[in-house]
Amino acid sequence: MTSGVAEARSARAVPETHPVRRMWSAAWMVTAVFMLSNSATPLYVHWQQRLGFSSGTLTLVFAAYIVGLLVALLVAGQLSDRIGRKPVLIPGLLTALVACVLFATASSVVTLGIARLLTGISVGVIVSAGMASVVDVGGPTRRRLASLAASVAMVLGAGLGPLLAGVFAQYSVHPVSGTYALLGLVLASGLGVAALLPLARPAAVVGSMHLPSVPAENRIHLALGVAVFAPGLSATTFVAALGPSLLSRLLHVHSPLVAGGMVCLMFLSATAVQFAVRSLHVRTILVLGALASIASMVSLALAANLSIAVLQIASAVFAGAGQGLGQLGGLTLIGTHVRDDRRAEANSILNFGAYVPAGAFAVGTGYLVDAIGMAAAATVFAAFLAGSAALAIVFVRRRLSGD
Repeated sequence: MTSGVAEARSARAVPETHPVRRMWSAAWMVTAVFMLSNSATPLYVHWQQRLGFSSGTLTLVFAAYIVGLLVALLVAGQLSDRIGRKPVLIPGLLTALVACVLFATASSVVTLGIARLLTGISVGVIVSAGMASVVDVGGPTRRRLASLAASVAMVLGAGLGPLLAGVFAQYSVHPVSGTYALLGLVLASGLGVAALLPLARPAAVVGSMHLPSVPAENRIHLALGVAVFAPGLSATTFVAALGPSLLSRLLHVHSPLVAGGMVCLMFLSATAVQFAVRSLHVRTILVLGALASIASMVSLALAANLSIAVLQIASAVFAGAGQGLGQLGGLTLIGTHVRDDRRAEANSILNFGAYVPAGAFAVGTGYLVDAIGMAAAATVFAAFLAGSAALAIVFVRRRLSGD
């Protein structure tokens, strides 16, 4: 009898250690797709020289990613809430692999645009269904830890991708094919993780597909997350899209490894800061995120007008912190307040609300560069974004008293 009780206790105890490992394994899918997301950054100068296109066209290529992501966000979240995470994640990862092939073989701006579009679709799937699956696997008692795991996996992948591409661009005779051959292997491993996920039975959902939404009581949580995440994401989008051009034109730094390293440092900052603040109050996390975005924009304006490269690096570090903190705050509010069967949909809305302004600002600034020059355009962008982050601080302090 005693032996039977001991065995029963042991059987109950063993699974408790497994969800944490499964949670971090599921987070690897997020990392793999986000390694693809910004991998093109150090290679844009290479493609511009080879294919001959302007800064405005460059930001349109970059914005194709935003379009694909937004389209995926409209359906991926609620679809995964209805039919399960796995049937949505596997096609998303296969789409990322197709994008890899197109990047590796691109010989025109159109092909680059299609590759970026497909990349955006795969990222839209992973930030909704993928991040929700990380929280699902973590279980109800680990929602804050799972939110941290999902957020860190995203920014870590976003930093590793451009670093990898920068190394290939600096030292390889075939930088593009080398970069995307290795990324193809990484994505294949992410696909293997998705294939091993349990095929969970989704909750019964009443009604037809619709525009993403959340219950009325959760709208304030989404609004608070978007208010801080959007300026931070816009700052990192600028660095990823136009940062290498700024380094090259104004700061006379032409190394693709430096460009890739700057983006990697930006997202390593986003990773580290989330671990540093994980035990803080959510309101504090969001306020710190907005302050980091303001610091990033001040550094950017100074770098562009004084031609000081170290200030551009500082701007990237602060931008990463702003995005990381805004994202962590938003995901934590979703993980702790939104019910399970609406979580992926809520993730979609958070990212939709942040990526729309980020894409618009990137394209607008790209054409502004062509019209008034890099320094003036960067200054206008910095002033506008810093003002948005300042308003976000006021909003958060007024509406979020405790969590």
